[in-house]
Amino acid sequence: GGSGKSTTCSNLGAAMAQAGKKVLLIDGDMQLNLSLAFFSEDWVLEHATGEKNLYYAIKKQEDLSCYVVFTKWQREFILRKCIQKIKETGAYDYILIDAPPTLGGWVMNILCASDKVIIPVEASPWGMFGLANMFEFLNEVKQISPELEVAGIAVTKVDTRKNYYKQTMETLHELEDIHVFEQIIRVDSSIE
Repeated sequence: GGSGKSTTCSNLGAAMAQAGKKVLLIDGDMQLNLSLAFFSEDWVLEHATGEKNLYYAIKKQEDLSCYVVFTKWQREFILRKCIQKIKETGAYDYILIDAPPTLGGWVMNILCASDKVIIPVEASPWGMFGLANMFEFLNEVKQISPELEVAGIAVTKVDTRKNYYKQTMETLHELEDIHVFEQIIRVDSSIE
């Protein structure tokens, strides 16, 4: 947690929308930070506990016969099937899904529903440790969803005064076949 996933997702979505793209943002994190970036806490909590959330959308589908929830090779595709109709309508140019910090079944579900993943990495030793875990997890996901691509790494929480920033960047640029976005996201000490 704390790598800037929700912040990156919300700002990327807002920038795409300002550029004239139609963007759907899905808040897949129980902390609801993506939703809170756009709506008041009261509104978010009302909708999170009401019947207009992802849980109820899945629950209300009349025909769940195509879902095999308790077998490993099918449960990871529930979210993909839920958003498939939305994708097919062409109503959105992009669908961005914010994910929680834990690497488990729900994140696997989110990744299996995705075409590409942007990995926010904090410019610190902890960020590099988290990235190693993410790559291991991505290898598992690619066994059941081989079409998933890493769009790139977004370096977050950058403080160029710190020694580990340079080390982090050197290590990231040594990775083979992984794009590191040139634009970095700096730490704003006034809000940290």
